Amino acid sequence: MTPKSSNYETMKQAMAQTFSSYDTGAMIEKFHLQHDAAYLYLPLLGRAYRIDRRSGQVSWSDDGFRTSTEADYNVAMTLYDVLCCSEPDCHLAHTWVNVRSLARVQGGTLEKSGDFFQGAGRMFSGKADALARRCQALQGKKLDQGDAAYQLDLLPFLPLQLVFWEADEDFPASLQFFVDRNTLAYMHYETLMFALSHVLDRLQAQA
Repeated sequence: MTPKSSNYETMKQAMAQTFSSYDTGAMIEKFHLQHDAAYLYLPLLGRAYRIDRRSGQVSWSDDGFRTSTEADYNVAMTLYDVLCCSEPDCHLAHTWVNVRSLARVQGGTLEKSGDFFQGAGRMFSGKADALARRCQALQGKKLDQGDAAYQLDLLPFLPLQLVFWEADEDFPASLQFFVDRNTLAYMHYETLMFALSHVLDRLQAQA
């Protein structure tokens, strides 16, 4: 579900160059980021990422950055948007809302994302137990809802919840995402869809 075309790669590289023009010191203070002279460090879904303060390149590692891999488009654009474009006083409302009903989303955007949510449900149809195990592998906190439900830390300061219902005689399988009511103060709606696509990619990748 990660875009791979050259156009997306071009957009990612353009945003990396734009990132380098921002005040990384302000980002560190705003989000309490770990950092050194060369990098900002920020985990996403429990995986370690770093952003080069000069080039803007985003990379991830599972071995303390002894080795690293360039981040894909969805992750890079999520981090760029949060760090560069979030509202100055962004904060959690501590009220959960369905992603599809965010008050600030315009109708046309939601219409385009309908297939995304339908596909997410089909992806795990008949696999509630497997979904639960994969959420646990991402350090998810179990919730008492649906057939499988977990809270995940998209970012250390920005959680999300997913709730899965298996299909029955009346309805197809459904995977719904819930986020804090103020999530769009941290990122644009389009970016949130990138982030949710990455969540699904990670869930699919868990053995």
